[in-house]
Amino acid sequence: MGTRKDRQRQEELWVAHDELATAPGHPFYKRLNELLDQEKFDEFAEQECVRFYADNNGRRSLPPGTYFRLLLIGYFEGIDSERGIAWRAADSLALRQFLHIGLDEYTPDHSTISRTRRLIDVETHRKVFLWVLCRLADRGLLKGKTIGVDATTLEANAAMRSIVRRDSGETYEEFLTALAHQSGIATPTREELGRLDRNRKKKGSNEEWMSPTDPDARITRMQDGRTHLAHKAEHAVDMETGAVVAVTLQAADQGDTTTMKETIAEAGETIAELVEREAEQAAGHKPQVSMNGVEEVVADKGYHSGAAVMALKQAQTRTYISEPKRPRRKWAGKAAEQSAVYANRRRVTGKYGKQLLRKRGELLERSFAHCYETGGMRRVHLRGRDNVLKRQLIHVGAFNLSLILRTILGAGTPRELRNRQLPLLFVLICAFTGPLWSSRRSNMSSVARNRRRGRKSRPIRPHTRCRKSCGCTTGC
Repeated sequence: MGTRKDRQRQEELWVAHDELATAPGHPFYKRLNELLDQEKFDEFAEQECVRFYADNNGRRSLPPGTYFRLLLIGYFEGIDSERGIAWRAADSLALRQFLHIGLDEYTPDHSTISRTRRLIDVETHRKVFLWVLCRLADRGLLKGKTIGVDATTLEANAAMRSIVRRDSGETYEEFLTALAHQSGIATPTREELGRLDRNRKKKGSNEEWMSPTDPDARITRMQDGRTHLAHKAEHAVDMETGAVVAVTLQAADQGDTTTMKETIAEAGETIAELVEREAEQAAGHKPQVSMNGVEEVVADKGYHSGAAVMALKQAQTRTYISEPKRPRRKWAGKAAEQSAVYANRRRVTGKYGKQLLRKRGELLERSFAHCYETGGMRRVHLRGRDNVLKRQLIHVGAFNLSLILRTILGAGTPRELRNRQLPLLFVLICAFTGPLWSSRRSNMSSVARNRRRGRKSRPIRPHTRCRKSCGCTTGC
């Protein structure tokens, strides 16, 4: 028997390469690496990032392909922070193979990842996101004719306790103390400050307060009812395939009708670039992407307004936006807006419109669940809108890559691939234990038949060995 004392030894000074421990690799990441290598992702990333690297200056830098792969791991493993990504990459031999890092090399730490992110600009991250969309279009997984729009909030890396006034820089407690002095309380207690704050109105206005650590974050109400500093993430999703065509990060205090313009405009530009690329590379073939660009927009009632519907109509885009309950409106001098709102109302109440609205809830909420809930980005650990947007673009790009992997492996994440193997194990167990269960069922049915006939059935006892010594004379 091996003991711990026997294994206590001094490590060798030199170890041969063929004696190092190796792992078979994860089948999901091996197939993902084959896909990236087949599409020449590393060459593309190095070409786009060449201006951010010096030839002979300083220590060896993190290759662009490895950097973007590390951010992909954040989505596939559900890791929210760059520290967690660095720890996971150092801990797993399978991820070392995915990152092309040898056993004799150190994995990048979180400071290397964050510095590389700061050096590479937002436009380069957006080009990587567009590169993934091109791979989807080549496989017929992106159409672009009908787009669904929806938004969600991401909790910022800033605390409400640290907010200060925009005009004077006072903290919240200092501001309340000054109000107490004005009301005649010389030395206010915390209870008195709380009572004074409770009676005030509009005490969380973004026009008066800001976060000194993350000025881009805004005070908003989260989905669970809490008030927190947050960002607003908005997706434009292809309603035929579920691919995210465009993603924007905007101020959380802006309304849906305001942020909708930027997201739809970015989705239209993306579809136009894909159409132009398809016309150059696949001339004479049947187009995969809609040649007319975005033709239909689907959204919930938060995006409905007369001005927004009329603007989309002027852009020759049909709208399927749910209309909230409102009192009867007066359309004097607003004939064009009235026509656009009534046309949208007719389309929404039709059969096709109801089908699109049901599908909107399915596809858009699915992208939010995969990217921010299981993907681990509901709370961001970065500060500044540009930094969060860089991580978000690659995160959502990984979600789009999972659509391709579902067609290849039947699973879009390593966890899903593992869960897909459980039914196969269940079938094998049933195949081996089926005869046992069938014989037991027949015995139970015979017992029930004897009971109906009024007979006493002998209890079924399992055959057991005698506990006596081997010299037993009873024959048992």
